[in-house]
Amino acid sequence: MSFLHKTHPGRDKPDKSDKPDALHRLIWEAAEYPKWRLTPRQHCDLTLLLNGGFAPLNSFVGPEDYESILDDMHLAYGALWPIPITLDVTREFAKQLKVGDSIALLNVEDLALAALTITDIWEPDREREALCVYGTKDDAHPGVHRLLTQTNPVYISGSLRAIHAAAPLHPDLQHTPAELKKLFKDSQWETVVAFQTRNPLHHVHLQMLRSAMNGLDGLLIHPVIGPTRPGDIGRHTRVRCYKHALKRLQDQPVKLSLLPLAMRMAGPREAVWHGLIRANHGCTHMVVGRDHAGPGEDASGKPFYGMYEAIELFQEHADKIGVEPLIFEHMVYDKSARKYAPDTEVAPENKRRISGSQLRRMLEVGEDIPEWYTDPEVAAELHRAYPPLLRRGFTVFFTGLSGSGKSTLAKALIAHLMENDTRVITLLDGDDVRSHLSSELGFSREHRALNVRRIGFVADLITKTGGIAVCAPIAPYEVDRNYNRETISASGGYIQVYVNTPLEVCRQRDVKGHYKRAAEGQEKHFTGVSDPYEAPPFSEVVIDTSTVSVREGCERIVAKIREFGYLK
Repeated sequence: MSFLHKTHPGRDKPDKSDKPDALHRLIWEAAEYPKWRLTPRQHCDLTLLLNGGFAPLNSFVGPEDYESILDDMHLAYGALWPIPITLDVTREFAKQLKVGDSIALLNVEDLALAALTITDIWEPDREREALCVYGTKDDAHPGVHRLLTQTNPVYISGSLRAIHAAAPLHPDLQHTPAELKKLFKDSQWETVVAFQTRNPLHHVHLQMLRSAMNGLDGLLIHPVIGPTRPGDIGRHTRVRCYKHALKRLQDQPVKLSLLPLAMRMAGPREAVWHGLIRANHGCTHMVVGRDHAGPGEDASGKPFYGMYEAIELFQEHADKIGVEPLIFEHMVYDKSARKYAPDTEVAPENKRRISGSQLRRMLEVGEDIPEWYTDPEVAAELHRAYPPLLRRGFTVFFTGLSGSGKSTLAKALIAHLMENDTRVITLLDGDDVRSHLSSELGFSREHRALNVRRIGFVADLITKTGGIAVCAPIAPYEVDRNYNRETISASGGYIQVYVNTPLEVCRQRDVKGHYKRAAEGQEKHFTGVSDPYEAPPFSEVVIDTSTVSVREGCERIVAKIREFGYLK
């Protein structure tokens, strides 16, 4: 871990001033501060830091707490806390900052949510963070992959002051810790069991929840609605499914509340983290699954975490968490008895189960979801939101040097798709986007990144509505390509095509004269000459147009789209 700036460590007290003039002064001052637009994960973290959901934390952690969390899951002064809540920024942004400065933290609408007065600026060892928090540095783990490839390299910390409260995503279904505690008190619930989920509720969950209610006053269904990973069910669909499931529990004292939490998929440590969060929301018990908050299995079918690791770590720290874990045996559907029962009590030939990956596959091919698994109303919601792949939208994202052949391949692909598919197809070519969508941008690293993310934003809208987006920018930086991949993959398919034509061949083509002008110093920040191109370490398709014809290259891309299931 290397320090850029450091002060004496300390934990700032939250600003308790509620004088209107103080807030008005802060609003005016924040307008002049350097501004950082929060990522969806950072926005979720900020929300829970400010409303008490992450108590005892009241700000992003500094280096002393960060190291202590990595070493032994405790803050420096001894409180249990297993996941570092950090504010990561780019080096370019960090260069303009020093200890004592204040910055404004903005949401996607550029509303200033809070001001942060900086006490520390440092570069962490993210591989060490991955190993401590996730137990591995393997970026096949989705949490590790996000940390190592999509997290900015500089962390900053300091004291937070709230400015504006952003409108909740679901006003009628979101509650602060104080609001839930009041609701429990008004309902005379002294014992409350929380159920954590990022998936719709099916029959097996409902049976388990009825058992969890035994002897307790109330049930809090507390799903997370932060950023999802590719393959997860979107929050709006899940909310509709939760409302259907609640009808099955209407005879029980139950409350649905949505939690703006960005999961890390950290398995055992995350289970402990979830317990602390639920304690802050007034719960006394929590259902802890055998693979709680884990990402499941790797590509070879091996689980990232042991079956009971999360349960064991939670039980070890239950006294400090302040929440009692409720543990249930793994349940399967017994075909002969037509009911769910513990796995150990059902004969192998009668066991029926549908995993999350199996459910996704059923949706992808349009297969009916059996009634023994979920209610028809829930199945209908899932089919409506996730039609078969042949009707779903997808993006083909080309990247490569100027002159590599991206646009030529993209146009050939579009011609093929238009002749063989009925979905609406849109080309987002780099030059066209520069002319119409990003005409005010220059060619600094910041502006290049913004241009690529704008392309991703438009492609995501096209993909969400069932269309096909074909994008052909240079897209020189891996962090921006990964950002687009993560965003668009949540909406539909994503296929990256790296046009890996050698630089010398691109120079020789130089149909627009860019390389010549760049070599003569007339064109600054030109990729491949005076600005870097970060070759993607992974792409679904890699093509060198100096050795592969346009026809053959197009056939390779179409074959990959078919392999993914988006074309017949």
